[in-house]
Amino acid sequence: MPKVLIIGAGGVGGVVAHKCAAATDVFSEVTLASRTRSRCDKIRDQIVELGGREIRVEQVDADNVPETVKLLRDVQPDVLINVALPYQDLTLMDACLEAGVDYLDTANYEPLDVAKFEYSWQWAYQDRFVKAGRMAVLGSGFDPGVTNVYCAYAQKHLFDTIEYVDIVDCNGGSHGKAFATNFNPEINIREITARGRYWEQGEWKETDPLSVAKIFDYPGVGERKSFLLYHEELESLAKHLRGLKRIRFWMTFGESYLKHLEVMGNIGITRIDPVDFQGQKIVPIQFLKALLPDPSSLAAGYTGKTSIGCLVEGLKDGKRRKVFLYNVCDHAETYKEVRAQAISYTTGVPAVTGAIMMVTGKWKGAGVWNMEQLDPDPFLEDVAKRGLPWHVEERAV
Repeated sequence: MPKVLIIGAGGVGGVVAHKCAAATDVFSEVTLASRTRSRCDKIRDQIVELGGREIRVEQVDADNVPETVKLLRDVQPDVLINVALPYQDLTLMDACLEAGVDYLDTANYEPLDVAKFEYSWQWAYQDRFVKAGRMAVLGSGFDPGVTNVYCAYAQKHLFDTIEYVDIVDCNGGSHGKAFATNFNPEINIREITARGRYWEQGEWKETDPLSVAKIFDYPGVGERKSFLLYHEELESLAKHLRGLKRIRFWMTFGESYLKHLEVMGNIGITRIDPVDFQGQKIVPIQFLKALLPDPSSLAAGYTGKTSIGCLVEGLKDGKRRKVFLYNVCDHAETYKEVRAQAISYTTGVPAVTGAIMMVTGKWKGAGVWNMEQLDPDPFLEDVAKRGLPWHVEERAV
């Protein structure tokens, strides 16, 4: 049976480890590794408590290619699931190539010193993965990830031509804190404060940060004000959807969250460039991260639901059609199952399903792949069984 190595022991890493451990019919051995061994130990103990299965834990610096290669050769996994930081994608891809291991992640690469994320750095590995006969699957979270697969399913089964896509993401839950981010604060704030971008009629258009908003009615949550952002799946979907005229991404934020973000931006604590402080260099946003609650600590008191999906419009048999493909996930229920809030859960479960697609041969092929390039049917069947059921609703055109 296949073996899996998971690198990253944050909130998402915990979900991935729990779910891989539960997949006793797929994985004979599960190894969880992180720079901080104590985080792995805590997750291992939770898995034993909730599921009764032992997993292996290790310490590794994901920025260190030789160290990671050594671990890969020791563990000999069939796939590496990367749920570390996006800054570490390229070093982990390098390590997989050297050790001869397939690779999967949930977020695309971005450099540490520039608030910019795009697939070009990882797409540049295409020839190397083909030559090595290894497979790399990019962005197997929810968005990106499941949203890409929803679009692939729509293109395969529901439309002859997809013209318009709006990806909508609502966290309708509450963690009870004055201010906290649901995943890594540094990554989260860099993403939200960047200029908005969307693709229309063959070109990218930009907006000021959080300057465009509209109301969406989210299943399981209700109407929420949603803001146009740039999100990484837009880049690959604009490339792979036939006949596309426009694709956008929207996310909800509460007024209190936005006010805190505005104040922090005004005083400079969200800056990513080093500043001098008492004779040493510090990066303000990294200092802020140290002050904010660890996202994995929010799970116990979280209430409410997430609602994420794709509103897709186009042509089928010469007639206009609009459908909404979506999932609703409950924070309290995910905590009961794996001690995680729903944002971590909705990212972690698809990573496990993606890895299972790879090790079972349902997805195969040397090279670097985005999710929408692969068969959506077995993925959606599996991800529903593992906790993320999905729905298709017809909408008025």
